Amino acid sequence: MSDAKVSGVVHLVEETKEYGNNGFRKRLVVLEQEKGSFTNYVPVEFLKDGCELADDLNVGDEIEVVYRLNGRRWQKDDQSEVKFFLNAEALSFRVVNSGGGTMTERVSESPNDAFDQASEEDAPF
Repeated sequence: MSDAKVSGVVHLVEETKEYGNNGFRKRLVVLEQEKGSFTNYVPVEFLKDGCELADDLNVGDEIEVVYRLNGRRWQKDDQSEVKFFLNAEALSFRVVNSGGGTMTERVSESPNDAFDQASEEDAPF
């Protein structure tokens, strides 16, 4: 099975946010893709130790991100509606075109699924 990849221009790099009592950390990077008559915005998440990977990203950098999809089921109580959430977890990226014209590649040191270690209270939704 090949790795899933998405490319685009960095539109936004958020600061790292911490959730819950266990110190679960997440950092959102939004890619912008021109799709003819509209612009597509693709959020990818850097989790736990991977948050620092996005430190060198700048708005306007063209990057390619290797990611994996994570899905979660959530229900407040037995009588409430069940909701499903889908996230794209960034595993690595490479800068295709930056202001300096250099190519770089950053890889997460821990490709383990951070959601396995997060408790229900840590979920940011």
